[in-house]
Amino acid sequence: MKVYMRMVWEFDITQEEAFMQLEKQFADLERQRPDYPKGGKRLQPISGPLPCNSITWEREFDSLEEAYKMVEFFKGDEEHEKLAERQRPLFKNFRIEFYKVLDFQ
Repeated sequence: MKVYMRMVWEFDITQEEAFMQLEKQFADLERQRPDYPKGGKRLQPISGPLPCNSITWEREFDSLEEAYKMVEFFKGDEEHEKLAERQRPLFKNFRIEFYKVLDFQ
């Protein structure tokens, strides 16, 4: 079963510039490291149910197990964790959502 995963961060709006600078460093790390998972998209809402001081990272996976493996990979990566430690104080909320991909073809 294909799964779509969304990680949603709401950040302190007064710290948007610092948050986005760190997020750019995460994106740079993903591009530079061949062992990092590829294919995720970062989005910031313009309108909708999420506040504008949020971002999402989204990607489709072949299974829920594959999605969990990616989360565990990031938890165990030293470079990722160093950036995460700097970014966490800027969070207001964080969650991970999983969706079953409906393929009615």
